[in-house]
Amino acid sequence: MNRSMRVLLASAEVAPYAKVGGLADVAGSLPKALHQLGHDVRVVMPAYPMVTQNERWSVRPLREFLVPIHPSWRETATLYTVESAPVPTYLLRVGAWFDNATESSKIYAVDPRAYIAFCHAVVQMVAEMADEWTPQILHCNDWHTALIPVLLRVKQQPFYSAIASVYTIHNLAYQGVFERDFFAETGLPETLFDIEGLEFYGKVNLMKGALLFSDYVNTVSPTYAQEIQTPEYGEQLEGVLRRLDAEGRLLGILNGIDYEEWNPQTDPHIPAHYSADDLSGKAVCKAQLQTECGWQPDPSKAVIGLVSRLTDQKGLDLIKAIGARILQLPVQLVVLGTGDPSYERYFRALHKRHRAKVHATIGFDNALAHRIYAGSDMFLMPSRFEPCGLGQMISLRYGTIPIVRQTGGLADSITPYDAEREVGNGFAFRAYQPEALYRAVEQAVQVFGQTERWSRLVKRVMQEDWSWSRSAGAYAELYARALEARARIATTTAQPAVR
Repeated sequence: MNRSMRVLLASAEVAPYAKVGGLADVAGSLPKALHQLGHDVRVVMPAYPMVTQNERWSVRPLREFLVPIHPSWRETATLYTVESAPVPTYLLRVGAWFDNATESSKIYAVDPRAYIAFCHAVVQMVAEMADEWTPQILHCNDWHTALIPVLLRVKQQPFYSAIASVYTIHNLAYQGVFERDFFAETGLPETLFDIEGLEFYGKVNLMKGALLFSDYVNTVSPTYAQEIQTPEYGEQLEGVLRRLDAEGRLLGILNGIDYEEWNPQTDPHIPAHYSADDLSGKAVCKAQLQTECGWQPDPSKAVIGLVSRLTDQKGLDLIKAIGARILQLPVQLVVLGTGDPSYERYFRALHKRHRAKVHATIGFDNALAHRIYAGSDMFLMPSRFEPCGLGQMISLRYGTIPIVRQTGGLADSITPYDAEREVGNGFAFRAYQPEALYRAVEQAVQVFGQTERWSRLVKRVMQEDWSWSRSAGAYAELYARALEARARIATTTAQPAVR
């Protein structure tokens, strides 16, 4: 635990270079926190044109090398470094597979073979750089990098067998499942297309391969690690996950947030700064947000913020079911997000019909997101499932009280408010029912009406610690355990049996 470890973190998205969701925040923030603990952490991601061609990032090419994928597929890879990065960050251009990703919204629209090529290139890159730097741990994230742990184990060189692998599930709903014919593209031996390998109900499942071949697997919250072992949340992988848990190879580590980016005392995107000791700036942020939404500033109205992907996962069907009832309360609703067209239409219509109470922006606007977190009184997050969630942590940082469903990381971070004892940091419900959500919103509004009590709640939650410093140590411990496990296993260069 006390020794410095060499870690290479691979991810399809890394903030601030490419961001679609929470994965980018983790891949951008966790390495910095680990570096502060003294570990030699580096990051590798695809070389998207929006990064390599942006002078802001000072991207410099390092070397080229050949990537053999299978007998009829080879690619030339170019390795770049981002000289402006806070931790060493590499970009890999493999052929032309990612050349159409000219903005973050397009990075997952590429041919899935792009990720096969990227995974092979990462493994080859490690060998190409061996004289300069070799990772002890390869930390892979979600299905886009899931082939890497498998490749490390099927390579026939002791060099690879000594490298430990850690795999993080950020969202089990996205597993990288493809038709049977796709297996030939992976470059893996045909023997791995079976029940003890990547076969999944007659198809190919890349995430399943990572689960079976990684030394350790973690999810981004302890509760989600338990939930995904059940049929309700397991997405047909619950049997594999229960097996990992029984072997002691599955655990949950709650994410953190970047306290440099999310700081109401220094945030450049908000109209006034504030702290737990002086909340006057938050009142200014609220008044400005109400004005921006076309409303008269009114401290007595509870402003509820919603910054989210507009999908079923986020519990928007519950909001849709009781939206009219919520608007009968003394509240105003500010929405920012994009996603399912049906929810986009719903919020546009709600905005049009209730302009005095609803303001919806369909799209993504980072500066507006910051203003919503700072200017709202409450933050709505009634997710159907939530591997971790960052919105509730950001809102706590800004003194904006979360209203959440108790699932996954929301259950691990939000304690239901008890008005009598004045404990808890949010308003929560468990049953996935519209009425349960309505009662939570109603309770929040009632407490909001008690000005002094609400002020004490806001000040208290702003003093909680949701920074990465809280979680980085847990990841360092996970890496150390993976190294110990790999040292026990790496006694042969032959392909090990899947455990």
